[in-house]
Amino acid sequence: MEIINSILTNAKYSSIFLAIFALLAALSSANPKTHHHEFVVEATPVKRLCKTHNTITVNGQYPGPTLEINNGDTLVVKVTNKARYNVTIHWHGIRQMRTGWADGPEFVTQCPIRPKESYTYKFSVVGQEGTLWWHAHSSWLRATVYGALIIRPREGHSYPFPKPNRETPILLGEWWDTNPIDVIREATRTGAAPNVSDAYTINGQPGDLYKCSSKGTTIIPIDSGETNLLRVINSALNQPLFFTIANHKLTVVGADASYLKPFTTTVLVLGPGQTTDVLISGDNPPSLYYIASRAYQSAQNAAFDNTTTTAILQYKSTHHGLNGRKPLMPLLPAYNDTNTVTAFSRSFRSPRKVEVPTEIDENLFFTVGLGLNKCPPNFRARRCQGPNGTRFTASINNVSFVLPNNISILQAHHYGIPGVFTTDFPAKPPLKFDYTGNVSRSLWQPIPGTKAYKLKFGSRVQIVLQDTSIVTSENHPIHLHGYDFYIVAEGFGNFNAKKDSSKFNLVDPPLRNTVAVPVNGWAVIRFVADNPGAWLLHCHLDVHIKWGLATVLLVENGVGKFQSIEPPPKDLPLC
Repeated sequence: MEIINSILTNAKYSSIFLAIFALLAALSSANPKTHHHEFVVEATPVKRLCKTHNTITVNGQYPGPTLEINNGDTLVVKVTNKARYNVTIHWHGIRQMRTGWADGPEFVTQCPIRPKESYTYKFSVVGQEGTLWWHAHSSWLRATVYGALIIRPREGHSYPFPKPNRETPILLGEWWDTNPIDVIREATRTGAAPNVSDAYTINGQPGDLYKCSSKGTTIIPIDSGETNLLRVINSALNQPLFFTIANHKLTVVGADASYLKPFTTTVLVLGPGQTTDVLISGDNPPSLYYIASRAYQSAQNAAFDNTTTTAILQYKSTHHGLNGRKPLMPLLPAYNDTNTVTAFSRSFRSPRKVEVPTEIDENLFFTVGLGLNKCPPNFRARRCQGPNGTRFTASINNVSFVLPNNISILQAHHYGIPGVFTTDFPAKPPLKFDYTGNVSRSLWQPIPGTKAYKLKFGSRVQIVLQDTSIVTSENHPIHLHGYDFYIVAEGFGNFNAKKDSSKFNLVDPPLRNTVAVPVNGWAVIRFVADNPGAWLLHCHLDVHIKWGLATVLLVENGVGKFQSIEPPPKDLPLC
């Protein structure tokens, strides 16, 4: 399998061996299986923080069902929409080799599933192991429509670490004590920032530091001498989060369905969309220990939810024995502790030498950040409640992405339908400026557009992702659909190719699908464009993608069937 992965990440061989890869990977799995599931998206009464709301869920569950498969297996999931909103499901981190029709972002790879309609997602998972997740990719339905996707090793194979005694998915979320769709609709109407959440959650429960929540606090079991594999997922809509457990060390062994060189820490940091696999040992005196999570907030002067969610790590021998004693509370970093975030991020390494593209065909430089639109002449003041009578926006390279609304970008590309998007997305900022310094107000208003960037099949791509201080600098979790990529470097200030290239790790960088671009800094990613389709690249703070911090990488077909996207399925939703 290492040889196959090496081939895939080497541009010289990628286009030649793509078809062979799929065949060999399938054969290497002792018994590849097809897993059939049905998702029903519907409104379900959910009580949190003393109130009951009709919440959009999957199969009546919040969070939704956990899907468990093996490397090499195929997933078939029929999604029926019984809610009153349009919906799609994105399988976050799945590479979707040639199956872009199953990727899920609305109006990018498909039209949404309308109420009372259904769509069947079908795709194979090849060469990935670890923890991913699935979530809605329509409006703010992701606030409650999400669940874990666990990919175990192929049958007959094992983890690259001692098998744990138990495994536990931990999904971190955000809860609004109102309808989250109404929250984003109000923000869209007024042009202001949306209301922050009322609570964070662990596996759907806020924990006993909130009102009316003590009975529902999530319990994570462990026993003395045991090892527990925690699969931690940041499912929050808009907030990077710290995560820790009182008196317990966390050994990080994987992230985003890729194994890592293990390292030990006391705190995790996850941007929305990221996953981290950690081992914990039952090596403390039997008792109750709080598992706690709260915000990492890098943007200055921005409102955020400063509450703390908790679960309880409970040793089995304490089941009847603590007489109401409170669990031990861990220390959490300060909300703006960027030093802890940086130290954690720089600890990530692949377990061995990897084949990072060294020759680059496409060298892209993307500035990311917020902006402010002037109030249009026909808008009343109540529709321009951003700073100084403006409306919030966001952009990449000064282009604020606008979704089409009558056909998906992938459909338009596949059928050659003109007028839906253009392919003139800039490879670098239109204007060079002091990205992390005092930015001229003339640069604060981006240009709206549905612009994509075209990549030839097999091209070796480097993207520099540069944060900007327009309005405010911020840590941006940037997610690329359809690909994993190597994070070869991160740093602060303005990226300088001559100086900063010497910092590149081209030996054992981590393989991720979501990179946290540092506040007032930059990150550099590399990958081979060996998967044809229309792939969304966007900030995973959902308010930012709503404001336009996104673009589409349009990877052209290569030569022949196995380098071309599959035909669209017959039940692909119509607009």
